[in-house]
Amino acid sequence: MNETVDMPDRNDQNTPELWGGLECTINRVGDDFFDQFEMANLYEQPKQEAIASLGIRKLRFPVLWERHQPHPDTVIDWTYTNEQLEGYRSKGITPVATLVHHGSGPRFTSLADPLFPELLARYAKQVAERFPWLEYYTPVNEPLTTARFSGLYGLWYPHGTDDKTFLQCLIHELKGTVLAMEEIRRINPAARLIQTEDLGKTYSTPALAYQAQFENQRRWLTYDLLCGQLNPAHPLWNYLLANGIEEEQLRFFAERPCVPDIFGFNYYVTSERYLDEHLEHYPQVKPGGNGRQRYVDVEAARVPMEASSGVQALLREAWERYQRPMAVTEVHLHCHREEQLRWFRYVFDTCIALRAEGVDIRAVTGWALLGSFGWNRLLTGAPFDYEPGAFDLRGSNPRETALAGYLRSLPEGKPLQRQLAGDKGWWQRDSRFLRPCPAPAPELRHRQAAARRPILIIGKRGTLGRALARVCSERSLDIAIAGRDDCDIADPVSIAAAINRVRPWAIINAAGYVRVDEAETDELSCHRDNAEGPAQLARACASAGIRLVSYSSDLVFDGRKEGAYLESDRVNPLNAYGRSKARAEQEVLTVHPDALMVRSSAFFGPWDPYNFLYWVESRLREGSEVPVASDLLVSPTYVPELVHTTLDLLIDGEKGIWHLANKGSFSWADLAGIVADEQGLDRSLLRPRSSEDMGYTATRPRNSVLGSEKGSLLPDTSDAFHRYFAERRRFAGQPD
Repeated sequence: MNETVDMPDRNDQNTPELWGGLECTINRVGDDFFDQFEMANLYEQPKQEAIASLGIRKLRFPVLWERHQPHPDTVIDWTYTNEQLEGYRSKGITPVATLVHHGSGPRFTSLADPLFPELLARYAKQVAERFPWLEYYTPVNEPLTTARFSGLYGLWYPHGTDDKTFLQCLIHELKGTVLAMEEIRRINPAARLIQTEDLGKTYSTPALAYQAQFENQRRWLTYDLLCGQLNPAHPLWNYLLANGIEEEQLRFFAERPCVPDIFGFNYYVTSERYLDEHLEHYPQVKPGGNGRQRYVDVEAARVPMEASSGVQALLREAWERYQRPMAVTEVHLHCHREEQLRWFRYVFDTCIALRAEGVDIRAVTGWALLGSFGWNRLLTGAPFDYEPGAFDLRGSNPRETALAGYLRSLPEGKPLQRQLAGDKGWWQRDSRFLRPCPAPAPELRHRQAAARRPILIIGKRGTLGRALARVCSERSLDIAIAGRDDCDIADPVSIAAAINRVRPWAIINAAGYVRVDEAETDELSCHRDNAEGPAQLARACASAGIRLVSYSSDLVFDGRKEGAYLESDRVNPLNAYGRSKARAEQEVLTVHPDALMVRSSAFFGPWDPYNFLYWVESRLREGSEVPVASDLLVSPTYVPELVHTTLDLLIDGEKGIWHLANKGSFSWADLAGIVADEQGLDRSLLRPRSSEDMGYTATRPRNSVLGSEKGSLLPDTSDAFHRYFAERRRFAGQPD
């Protein structure tokens, strides 16, 4: 079973150092090189001040071979690297130089090249000569993992798919590490090796125990070879010889051991695997095999197990095997913001507990501090989806996420951070299992957690309110849900009573008047619900120190602009509904400047029938004609993404106006056509018309497409449409 640990006091001598790391991979696929720093524009805008603000002691920083010496005769330009290393050094941060990070070396070599070790050592010598003060090195990051991806799985260059190529790659990486450190130490005898590797382990059914045993012996090869411990008595000795590795190659490591000064273990929720031959239990997982049996290979966290697992168990195993100083050199989770906090605390507190037992764990490393690109496809090609870390780079400047504040506040932490980080992460909750496990209803969840400060969601009957409740329950965020009877936002007395009753740390106002055309003849009610109510709520939240989120609309604009509207563009609404939203923005942010006001547009989601796409599909299935406006441009917004991103921004402490809409510009007729084509319905029933011919009571802007100068946080509409229709088919019981 996955271990949980008590939360020790961090203000004692058992607290490990906080290190940081930048995702810096330059990997090769075919003839293409993918450079993380280039994707993040870090060569032009290094973001050094943001990193330095975190208070880290050491930083894993790339001095990558592929970047500096792409051709054998390259005259190396050290300007950028020198500026960065000296800059971090001047700020009291010790760099840990990485020379190859998931790479295969420059184009003139590869991991399968017998000359790779000597060529890497020559480059390492040049690095040490240029930076003789550098003390810490990782010549090759995660050699075993890189060799598997490059020589066994065929994902990265040289795209091998057999044990022989895999082992050649590994031997060359590790020999290169030994030779590189020897060259470095000739120049700087005090240089230290921090050798990183994935802290993985494999579990299995009894029928696949043989495969799990082999993989668990294989996982130590990096360290066993470097420590000179691979000899004829080693369980994998014959495996290496049988796959083309010569005894002379293995004797090299025994005769020239290069024991790491610090064993750097990288740990992810995907590091532990479970093998199961019962394919019928995992219909959603593509099976693989070993040539002898077919089986699925899934995250161990997804399977209920009796075996001891988790980072605590694995670090203990590593300590018992090597008895050498250790560090956790990568801690990162691609998930929602509170889960990133929970993941870091899970690992950090585990290390505190192990240090109290006498395990020599020197540090915990916040990884991918500036985020990373393309790991959704294992760096094999586009699309290179971005995932943020302590900072989000999807704007003109690095934007702090809640994780940055959490890392900076260690060891004390802020109350909200402690609450969110202290909850169980998804990898510890029953809902993680691949077999469905029903979640408690949101109201029940709130009653169970009544002693904690929840998020109060106002508007429980609307599309957004229901979606927020659903997503908060999935994310294990404590909530209370209120309708008008529970909290009338236009009534200060009702608001005060709700706040006293619930004691929320944040309020999300998802209530409001939504009938755009009816607002023209019912402007008083529209103004009450959309402007007066949010303003009253903002006053109460500002007074009580409660975070507030409220929603606005693309209809605050007049449509005269060419291109997408940004947050700073002037509002000039054309109808009563738009005027109510514009008034709310002004008043809310005047009385509560720290409030978050989200502008969005054209909701569509899979969980209820109250959206345009569902209405079009229903009409077409009935065989009815569908009149649709062809001259009004909007930004469709997928409700699940809108809700998840709203919650992330709330937890990050963001404020002011944000535009949240999927990237793209569509007329309502365009959207109707997408529905017809995707669902195989009769497109001829669509009746595109001008907005004048649609008979709208309220005037709409010709263009209300939303863009963002703060950061486009939602993906392209093509991605959102794909997920929407997949969810619709799933709910309908149709094959995807």
